[in-house]
Amino acid sequence: MAEIINMPRLSDTMEEGTVAKWLKQVGDKVEEGDILAEIETDKATMEFESFYEGTLLHIGIAEGDGAPVDSLLAIIGDEGEDIAALLNGSASETPEPVAAAAKATPESAATPAAAPTAIPEGVEVVTMPRLSDTMEEGTVASWLKKVGDVIEEGDILAEIETDKATMEFESFYSGTLLYIGIQEGEGAPVDSLLAIIGPEGTDVDAVLKADSNASGDAPAAKEAAVDAKKETPKEEKSTASVAASDGSRIFASPLAKKIASEKGINLADVSGSGDHGRIVKRDVENYSPSTAPAAKVSAPAEEKVAAVAAAPVYVPVGEESVEEVKNSSMRKAITRHLGDSKFTAPHFYLTIEVDMDNAKASRAQINSLPDTKVSFNDMVLKACAMALRKHPQVNTTWTDEATLFKKHIHMGVAVAVDEGLVVPVVKYADQLTLTQIGASVKDLAGRARSKKIKPDEMDGSTFTVSNLGMFGIQEFTSIINKPNSAILSVGAIVEKPVVKNGEIVVGNTMKVTLACDHRTVDGAVGAQFLQTLRAYLENPVTMLA
Repeated sequence: MAEIINMPRLSDTMEEGTVAKWLKQVGDKVEEGDILAEIETDKATMEFESFYEGTLLHIGIAEGDGAPVDSLLAIIGDEGEDIAALLNGSASETPEPVAAAAKATPESAATPAAAPTAIPEGVEVVTMPRLSDTMEEGTVASWLKKVGDVIEEGDILAEIETDKATMEFESFYSGTLLYIGIQEGEGAPVDSLLAIIGPEGTDVDAVLKADSNASGDAPAAKEAAVDAKKETPKEEKSTASVAASDGSRIFASPLAKKIASEKGINLADVSGSGDHGRIVKRDVENYSPSTAPAAKVSAPAEEKVAAVAAAPVYVPVGEESVEEVKNSSMRKAITRHLGDSKFTAPHFYLTIEVDMDNAKASRAQINSLPDTKVSFNDMVLKACAMALRKHPQVNTTWTDEATLFKKHIHMGVAVAVDEGLVVPVVKYADQLTLTQIGASVKDLAGRARSKKIKPDEMDGSTFTVSNLGMFGIQEFTSIINKPNSAILSVGAIVEKPVVKNGEIVVGNTMKVTLACDHRTVDGAVGAQFLQTLRAYLENPVTMLA
């Protein structure tokens, strides 16, 4: 079925784009992730990749031409597919708004008093940006600027959680931060009012009304926007603070509160180094309990011990409490993605135990070389990539119309981060050496944990490996990372008695479990893949050939 591709919005202020260059031509085969064109926005020239596979059937905007956001850019579908209805449909959609505008012109000319209030010159309304192709809403993880701060172009305004990662959002304008429309920890759809930047002293109420008029909001919506602005100080206090034992407010960032909760730290004991004494992440991480609070508690503790000695039964007392933590955009996306996979793909599981004696010896020998570091996980990734080359049925994607056999091998590597789980992708892993795979995984995982990884570095996997062996987990199953057809769960290497040549000796074994989508991978295919994988891992020298 043909897919219509529209001119994307590649920046928060982009109203139209210009096709600088087409990298595909009509009739070319297009794979998911292929770069279709280079598009000039109002800020930069960016590569635009395809999210569909098929044949490029139509180009709607020629090189050098510009068009508004959401204009017909291209159509991708099956070779020879009839797209006349799509082209006619897109053309017939334009007269109605034009005609409506023509009809409205005389009426609007007759009522000049109803003209909307203009946004003052020099004032910029910043909206929630679309920071990934699938992003529908974003959550403000933290504001790095506050109302009244002077902003320079390029300054980081806030950290925004998308459905894939938490990313820094920089300002494209200079001025004073006049208004914040979305508080820390709150989420809002793409294009919602995020902030207002302009000259100091600007009437924010007038800007909010003008922005509401420009958006076509009803009067009630305008009033609500103004009321929300007036109540902002109260909201900021409630969302960014907690209560101390004496009833006073303790200001802390959401991330600081989360870390404090996980570590069991009372924020009342932590000194804040942020603006106006606000407690931030580094304050909680660097906090160490002092002896003074312990001394205060010791006296009541001794009294309790004495009371227990005198009483036959000790009845513990305490206060029941529950903390509500809003689900992050990443956690919501993980839930949707894995739920969709688990409940639509028929999973089945195959487990084998691998003799890792030779792998341990080979790894020790490799790592004895200067400037060389290879992990067991690197060896598993390399073995999987080579096994996929011999068993292409496992390197597939199911669609309702066909099974897609991927000729390339991109290995997804599950990495745990604070907000959940991300899957960076090692591209063309079968062509990389063990040391090259190790360097790639280290780089990608490091940037994923520090929130510096790019969304396109987490797209396009054809097979995924999830390893919990470093946590001592011996065996587990994983949910398939769609659109992959399989995922490998890797357990810990265990030293235990094994039988070799009829004798019981000490050996090292590792269990791996392959989760398969039964629509594309049959039991025999999965078993054959695991046999090949075992042969590579038990004889690592074969991976060096």
